[in-house]
Amino acid sequence: MKILLKWLLSAAALLCVAYIYSGVQVQSFGSALIAAFVIGLFNAVLRPVLVLLTLPVTVVTVGLFLFVINALMFWAAAGVLDGFHVNGFGAALLGSLIYSALGLVIESALGGLFTKQ
Repeated sequence: MKILLKWLLSAAALLCVAYIYSGVQVQSFGSALIAAFVIGLFNAVLRPVLVLLTLPVTVVTVGLFLFVINALMFWAAAGVLDGFHVNGFGAALLGSLIYSALGLVIESALGGLFTKQ
């Protein structure tokens, strides 16, 4: 139940990103659902590999390169989907920052809602 709710709220957060920032476009809620799924899939599968491969750069930049990796995952999801578009790397960077901030709010809210007893 928590995973399904997080997926729906992540899609809503993606629509919110598109509303707040014009560099990200989402055609519909269905497109946002698919995009949220693909972003989550990329973050679960590709991101750990990229973090490991870029570890020296991440250490030198004191972790700031992780923002670049997040933007690449966001931009890659837009590249493989039709209803989700990002206008370049700068838009992906800002869009991924907003999406990550909303994701933290979602995780915090769901953590309080689904506490283990």
